Amino acid sequence: MTSAAAAVRKIVITGGPGSGKTVIAHRLADGNRDRFVAVPEAATQVYDLLSTRWDRLDLAGRFDAQRRMYALQLEQESRLAATHPEKILLLDRGTIDGAAYWPEGPEPFWRDRNTTHAAELMRYDAVILLETAAAIGLYDGDESNFCRFEDPAAAIASGELLRQLWSGHPHLHFVAAYQKIDEKVAAVGSLIDVIVRQR
Repeated sequence: MTSAAAAVRKIVITGGPGSGKTVIAHRLADGNRDRFVAVPEAATQVYDLLSTRWDRLDLAGRFDAQRRMYALQLEQESRLAATHPEKILLLDRGTIDGAAYWPEGPEPFWRDRNTTHAAELMRYDAVILLETAAAIGLYDGDESNFCRFEDPAAAIASGELLRQLWSGHPHLHFVAAYQKIDEKVAAVGSLIDVIVRQR
């Protein structure tokens, strides 16, 4: 790996529901295992463990779920960075995303987790924000992800909130929705090449 590539260790792939985060992160990682390792989405793992999803939890349950996700995210990042020191981590969401689902809003989330927005932004070398397929009328709701509960309008709104939360990152990039997921995978892969070369 080049010295430029070594400078980029953590790239977050985020965006609203139905934006292709999971598919893209895993396809890129599976297609180049010498270069990347995918960090699975913490939310899906937590909801699977709890056999539920966000809209079916009471208030206490939502707080508990988000705390579990944050802890799992940190654990996965630390473990995979240690076991794959030569690779770039492609993260299916980052710790910032949890603030979008904290019932009281972002600032209380940072306080609850004993951190700050700025500190969480600094955890990552680059962020790729994906536009949800809902923006071009291709949203499939919970058909492709059991824990997805947003309708198309809410999926778009979620993406906009994430854009606001990540907007302070110095290396934030945006990828619009595509008609075909293969084209979006290729676009993100090309963007990552640019990010690595520029660092």
